Amino acid sequence: MLKRLILLFLSFTLIGSPAHAALDLVLTGGIDSARPVAVAPFKWTGGGQLPQDVADVISSDLLRSGKFKPLTRQQMPQTPSNSGEIDFAPWASQGVEAVVVGSIEPAAGGYQIRFELVDVLKGQALKSMGGDANGYVLDSRTATVPAAQLRQFAHRISDIVYERLTGERGAFLTRLAYVAIDRSSQYPYQLRISDYDGYNEKTLLRSREPLMSPSWSPDGSKVAYVSFENQHSEIYVQDIYSQQRSLMTSFRGINGAPKWSPDGRRLAVVLSKDGQPDIYIIDVGSKQLTRVTESRSIDTEPAWLDPQTLIFTSERGGKPQIYSVNLASGMTRRMTWEGESNQGASVTPDGKSMVLVTRVQGQYRIARQDLESGGMMVLSQSALDESPSVAPNGSMIIYTTIYQGKKSLALVSTDGRFRAVLPTSTGEVRAPAWSPFLN
Repeated sequence: MLKRLILLFLSFTLIGSPAHAALDLVLTGGIDSARPVAVAPFKWTGGGQLPQDVADVISSDLLRSGKFKPLTRQQMPQTPSNSGEIDFAPWASQGVEAVVVGSIEPAAGGYQIRFELVDVLKGQALKSMGGDANGYVLDSRTATVPAAQLRQFAHRISDIVYERLTGERGAFLTRLAYVAIDRSSQYPYQLRISDYDGYNEKTLLRSREPLMSPSWSPDGSKVAYVSFENQHSEIYVQDIYSQQRSLMTSFRGINGAPKWSPDGRRLAVVLSKDGQPDIYIIDVGSKQLTRVTESRSIDTEPAWLDPQTLIFTSERGGKPQIYSVNLASGMTRRMTWEGESNQGASVTPDGKSMVLVTRVQGQYRIARQDLESGGMMVLSQSALDESPSVAPNGSMIIYTTIYQGKKSLALVSTDGRFRAVLPTSTGEVRAPAWSPFLN
């Protein structure tokens, strides 16, 4: 069994999915249940070409959230740049709930951006009664933005729109960490980070040997990961700004699956230095180790349920299932019972559910299990889905899947209604990890 785990552990370093800087989006389900909105082209008053299509970025963000169905520009009855120009009737006739309008003009230090979020139904009702714009403009802001930050500010607008329309915080200013494989390079394995949509990609580390299991610190400043650059597995922590890194563990056997504690002071890890793979906790500052599990079976893939409880994958019941362990008492409890096996669990940000990989009729799919009732909902539909990571607002899950015969990233909403793949044309990528909120 141990040999089988080690082979599985190593195989994950060799299986990837295509990647490039900007990820395309192919909808595969759920768009009909999304809420119709519109983001009109922002009026550009400068010379030459608009430096960044801010409206397109916002529209793409809202589409990727799974909650909204933005109109295409061909579907828009008009292209207003401020709330006073909106003719509400034709928008309402298409069922549009809200419209984002705005303008961009050159300014000292960059560009001045103005935008308004307008409630269509309220606007139609209030205008018919002679009401003013204060009743139907849900948000309006003006900011001067450096040229290099136009795309970032577009994500900021998306966050504002998302929160005003859903009551939940948006997660469009977050990042992804992942391992990319470029077989034509002298250093084929690369640890990279990018904006959540694949733009502004940055390489943190290049290696001739496999890299795996990136995990974000709670403040978003560091990434823990596993490296084989010294011919065996080791766990490192790297600062994404200074590029400085620190070796955490380099024991004989497996050093794997690092996961940060909620306070950012500890890492839950898997070590086999004493025989079978077991769960340990390492203090990041002192590097002091504490053993958590001690079993004849394989214990792996730890994650934090809360500051005093870990969940992990174990074969102590015969097949991989999810268990919890209290760090104070050492008491363990089986958490999953449905499906042929369950593994790779993490807890949603609200602490109410686990997201995991479940095996159903020989197929591996992404699922969400309610922690109170124990009920499980299978969210994805492919045969080999793996490495799920939840957005910090709990709305979406990114994972790897097979699309058109090759590995790709995919998205699924945590309610299972929206699904999409993000196909790429070059390279490979694996183990996506969604960052915490960064603003």
